[in-house]
Amino acid sequence: MKKVGKWAEETPEQLVRRARRIDRELTETYPDAHCELDFTTPLELLVATILSAQTTDKMVNTVTPRLFAKYPDAAAYASADREEMEAILKPTGFFRAKTNSLLKLGQMLCDEYDGVVPNKLEELVKLPGTGRKTANVVLGNAFGIPGITVDTHFGRLVRRFGWTEETDPVKVEHIIGDLFPKKDWTMLSHRLIFHGRRRCHAKKPACGACPIAHWCPSYGEGPTDPEVAAKLVKA
Repeated sequence: MKKVGKWAEETPEQLVRRARRIDRELTETYPDAHCELDFTTPLELLVATILSAQTTDKMVNTVTPRLFAKYPDAAAYASADREEMEAILKPTGFFRAKTNSLLKLGQMLCDEYDGVVPNKLEELVKLPGTGRKTANVVLGNAFGIPGITVDTHFGRLVRRFGWTEETDPVKVEHIIGDLFPKKDWTMLSHRLIFHGRRRCHAKKPACGACPIAHWCPSYGEGPTDPEVAAKLVKA
């Protein structure tokens, strides 16, 4: 979005200060922000993130306990029966394509990485079903390596906040990365995604119940009346 009002002539230095102020407010608002996919290993997180395409984390979390129990390692995915896996993944949508990705993922991990999920971005993005978004989720949450996750919520919010007008996820990742210390990237992603899911909705943001309204150029896109806005906030 194009910045208006008091932000129209914002300098790069002022943008950095405003962006970090917004992040501090979101830190106070969502002290429990975290990855909402259930996992215990890098492989489980990689698989869960692949399955999260075009569905909700909640739906993925209902499917993965059975999936992870049946396929505990890369070799199990590589040798899985396609029909059995499709039956498990069907509730997540696009289950045939996702099954195909997981079968190929297991095989590639076995063939090229001794069954171990790599911890480098350039290697993760080569894996079936794994783009930069998925790779950054795995790096940040399974390996503790900072990464920015540009999902639909993150992209929507950084444009509403006037941090960038870019829509290309890779460009957004690099632009936002320049506004914050690298050590903050993973948690920044969680906080923005939490805010996007709970308040800053795509169609009707809860502007009147938003902790960062004072610093947001998009204030007013949604209801500004506090009582009306409060009803839009999701737990």
